[in-house]
Amino acid sequence: MKYRPYGSTGRDVSMLGFGAMRLPTLEDGNCDYEQAVPLLRRGIDLGINYIDTARGYINGTSEVAVGKAIKGYDREKLFVVTKIPSNDIKNSVGREWRRQLEEQLGRFDMDYIDLILFHGLRWDAFEEHVSRPGYALEAARRAQAEGLVRHVGFSSHDTADGIVRLVGTGEFAGMLVQYNFLDDHNMPAITAAAEAGMGVTIMGPVAGGRLGVPGSVALPGEGLEALRLPDLALRYVWDTPGVTVALSGMNAFEQIEENVASAEHTTRMSDAEREQIRRILEKNRRLTELYCTACGYCMPCPNDVNIPENFRFMNWHRVWGLTEEAKDAYSKLSEEGFHAAWSPQKITGLSAEHCIQCGVCEPKCPQNIPIRKQMKEVAAALG
Repeated sequence: MKYRPYGSTGRDVSMLGFGAMRLPTLEDGNCDYEQAVPLLRRGIDLGINYIDTARGYINGTSEVAVGKAIKGYDREKLFVVTKIPSNDIKNSVGREWRRQLEEQLGRFDMDYIDLILFHGLRWDAFEEHVSRPGYALEAARRAQAEGLVRHVGFSSHDTADGIVRLVGTGEFAGMLVQYNFLDDHNMPAITAAAEAGMGVTIMGPVAGGRLGVPGSVALPGEGLEALRLPDLALRYVWDTPGVTVALSGMNAFEQIEENVASAEHTTRMSDAEREQIRRILEKNRRLTELYCTACGYCMPCPNDVNIPENFRFMNWHRVWGLTEEAKDAYSKLSEEGFHAAWSPQKITGLSAEHCIQCGVCEPKCPQNIPIRKQMKEVAAALG
């Protein structure tokens, strides 16, 4: 295993991190400790010392599994990371944040957490309440002073600009953000964090597993299948300046051993490999534009359907093979809206099933897309 300094913390961590969100479960939805604990221990035995979980993972039993797994190992050599929600103002109140931290220490059955993350932190939440006296940041600093927490950081699905603002506060030792060769919008945030001396951990380096399926991204004839696309995806992340750790949510011994082998043998990407990735992305982007360029000329819709976002999610499904991600995002479309990393504003508007087939949009489309027909296709595929 290869190791890198985790920012300015003075700790070295494994380039491959063990994401404990996808451990095996029982029928009741809780963690299957008989299967999960040996998996975690296999990862540790192979050199993984960065283990990531969260309060809500597997109904809270992921933290229990991690605690069971690390018994008998030198605790000082491990780097255990967990998270507490903070965007909801109720969770951010200092005494409630502290109550949750103490409960999590009990689940782990250990004395301290190496890195506590404000889970899914947004800039607006940090500014409005997390950083105020009596709230989560103050509670985290008190826990740090008491030795219950060694370092404080955040995970985030905010916009890159929002994450850069969080980095700029100087309050954090590390961060966890999404990044892969399908989605590099967080590159400015990664650069800012590295320049600020923060550790940078990447979630989704294999795009939620989809880059692990040959053909799901690589088009026929590109030849990347022979290079093991999951390995290439991880190497792309590790090769990015500023990245410390790439997380993988592993739930099988074979996955662990393959990913550890990638970490142990990884080298700088060749120009030829980067050119192959560039060609794949360019070809897939051209396919995307055949369906919709998100110019927005079709808007507004008389029935408040968000046409460009519906087409965005259909492109995820149809062009990139990211069907589960597309369905999840599609399900969030509503009048109330939701925050998403790819948009600086809250995304509002309805899903394709609310299209009343009025046709007002079609004459406005510069690509002459048969929007009514394709709205039916979106609803059928993602609804």
